[in-house]
Amino acid sequence: MAIVSAEKFVAAARENGYAIGGFNTNNLEWTQAILRAAEAKQAPILIQTSMGAGKYMGGYKTAKYIIENLVESMNITVPIAIHLDHGHFEDAKEVIEIGYTSLMFDGSHLPIAENLEKTKEIVALAHAKGISVEAEVGSIGGEEDGIIGEGELAPIEDAVEMVKTGIDFLAAGIGNIHGPYPANWKGLHLDHLQKLTDAVPGFPIVLHGGSGIPDDQIKAAIKMGVAKVNVNTESQQAFAAATRKFAAEYEANEAEYDKKKLFDPRKFLKPGIDAVQAAVEERIDVFGSANKA
Repeated sequence: MAIVSAEKFVAAARENGYAIGGFNTNNLEWTQAILRAAEAKQAPILIQTSMGAGKYMGGYKTAKYIIENLVESMNITVPIAIHLDHGHFEDAKEVIEIGYTSLMFDGSHLPIAENLEKTKEIVALAHAKGISVEAEVGSIGGEEDGIIGEGELAPIEDAVEMVKTGIDFLAAGIGNIHGPYPANWKGLHLDHLQKLTDAVPGFPIVLHGGSGIPDDQIKAAIKMGVAKVNVNTESQQAFAAATRKFAAEYEANEAEYDKKKLFDPRKFLKPGIDAVQAAVEERIDVFGSANKA
């Protein structure tokens, strides 16, 4: 099987100046699309479930089994990490027991002392089982499963202390937000990212809210130390646009499409799922992780 923890391939990305994509899944079809894209591009990736997606998919155990079984049945050869995105403390402990190979404990909404203490506990539990750990200081703008941040710049001293907990990669706010970027967004604070990477030299930084950031800014951030970029909204938007287009075509040609049984969800959802795969492949190219498996 190609399922592994993420610390080695994220560290390799940091060392060699590219980034690994962390792609959120929502169901079986999305997982297939992400895996097809990773295999086509020969890129290591993290397949991520948020707390909400884990619940939607029937629980973390079900999500894990879906990913594992698809990796095997699809003959996936590239490294795949099964990752919890923005997990609360109890959720992080749950996926450790279930057997995810990577996780993010997000204690950014807690006082920094509590965030550090709980992160240390998660690191000890996870590393005992060979599971990679991501943590966050400051907060990322927008909303992710009820965790809301205004996108402040992560305090450098907090980032340094968080790295000392033994985590494998660090999410830190540099002006990025979750969800669609507003028209008045001023862009990434690359000057702050430089201060951050100077303070934790060589350490992999995670860029959350990667959907919608101009490619030149993403590439600049990667050169400065970002080694993992999260993508969710972009895939969702690609799926929605392709599905809406197909639905409009269906309405205009209802008799013909009914005759072809395109109401079958396997056929009805295919344009959207193909769009997810295309979006993931395009992001892999931007991140520079193609042919890095």
